[in-house]
Amino acid sequence: MNNLPEPHSRQQGDAHIKSILEWLAIAHGRNDSEDADQLHRQIILLREAAIPTAQRIKLLDLLYGQAERIVNAELPALHEISLPVSRKLRQRVRTVLDLLATLTQDYFNSLAVLFDPLGNKLDHSPQTTLRRVMHCIAWQIRISQLVASPCGIGLWQQMHSAFRSARRLGLANAPGPRGTRSIHQIYTNTLLSAIAQPASFCSSEQDFICQYIEHRTETLELFDEPPLDSNAIFWIDLDKDTPAHALIRRIPSADTQILYFCCDDISSSAHEHLNQLEHGTSAASMGLPDFAETRAGKGVLRRLQTLWGQPGKRKFPRRRQSYRVHLCSGLDNLWRLIKSPEAEAELSEWMVTNESPDGYALMHMTGQTHQLRVGDITALQAIGDRTEVVPLWHVCIVRWALSENPEHIELGLQLLASRAQAAEIAQPFELESVKVAALILPETPPLRHTQSLIVRTGAIKDTRRKIIVLLEKENLEIRELRPTSLEEQTSSIEVFSVSSDESA
Repeated sequence: MNNLPEPHSRQQGDAHIKSILEWLAIAHGRNDSEDADQLHRQIILLREAAIPTAQRIKLLDLLYGQAERIVNAELPALHEISLPVSRKLRQRVRTVLDLLATLTQDYFNSLAVLFDPLGNKLDHSPQTTLRRVMHCIAWQIRISQLVASPCGIGLWQQMHSAFRSARRLGLANAPGPRGTRSIHQIYTNTLLSAIAQPASFCSSEQDFICQYIEHRTETLELFDEPPLDSNAIFWIDLDKDTPAHALIRRIPSADTQILYFCCDDISSSAHEHLNQLEHGTSAASMGLPDFAETRAGKGVLRRLQTLWGQPGKRKFPRRRQSYRVHLCSGLDNLWRLIKSPEAEAELSEWMVTNESPDGYALMHMTGQTHQLRVGDITALQAIGDRTEVVPLWHVCIVRWALSENPEHIELGLQLLASRAQAAEIAQPFELESVKVAALILPETPPLRHTQSLIVRTGAIKDTRRKIIVLLEKENLEIRELRPTSLEEQTSSIEVFSVSSDESA
């Protein structure tokens, strides 16, 4: 009687394996992402099958190949999505994340023998298994970043644990098959992406950042002590469920295992690439994606140079708040609202959760958000008890966005000015060009000491020449301005400091 469960278990395991192999045969050669739910079920079937570890890993590797195919098909669909992510897309993403989480855990379980106190050893090299664990975790982090969602609980801790195991086994720096990235490079590339503050970039910019990091040929070194000759030092606590922190912002505890790295080299590379691009060198000749040649790509490189090379402390303390505001999103909407305040505008209602002299954190309450984009221009106006005597539209740029579910979204806004004027610009040397909508911002010391001009990205093609600005007040006012410097540049808008042309 005691032997009955064993044949039954073996029989059930054989049935599961047969089902998995049949599914793999059907899925072979597909190139879409529609199989995520079915693949997840196959991984669960394998988990339930009582089979030897070596056979389990072979099947896991076959299922991993299908997971890689699904992820590569899914990632392009996450570019230029609106926030918050729709319920349908959120469910699809959740399925992909669940299958990757299950695959990660099952690979981890196959490595349990490495910690066997009896000294049993794996009958295969754990390098491939650890590499695939790292890839599965990195994919989960990247997908979460693209949909502006917090990473799953324990995800960074899993990544630190896998890297620590690879170091302990002497496998971290071994190159991958066919010259692919080592475990060390997969780990440090994911860290570099995280400290670049992905929530502050739109999805197409995030994709470029990942490609730019992959373009690196030099290895990012990790140290047990902070490098003495660097200004851009970051640290990782291998026991915590967090990515890296800038040393200038936070000091690690003395009783924890810390690894340090510095980003001076990659920051300098971003600076050098930007210089070459602005002097006419093609992105292809430097091995960079074509996106690097766009104005948005150059804006990303400019920001990466600072994020990696000059991490700074928060300028002002934040104060908790709880008052409501109306929000107007997008340059065109805001231009129409300021030009014709009496006209009907599409507004949404938000709660200010904290603020400082240079910005706000908001939580969505009601209204449409489909036009929200990280890096775009917005304006807010207090309502209710906080309504101003003379209501003003405070002009801001969307610095980050987080969305945990389809009904919830939070924004971080950087304040540019407390008011703006609607204007149109014309470039006198381009006679056939149409007038372009723009906003004129006044000086706002100590944040900005000159007037600023906000336009759509690419609207001003030559900053060496003057522009004509048309302002409708009681009468039509015409000004001649000259852009003096580019202050902000995203895929949506550009902000130029401007001065009056003395020769006008």
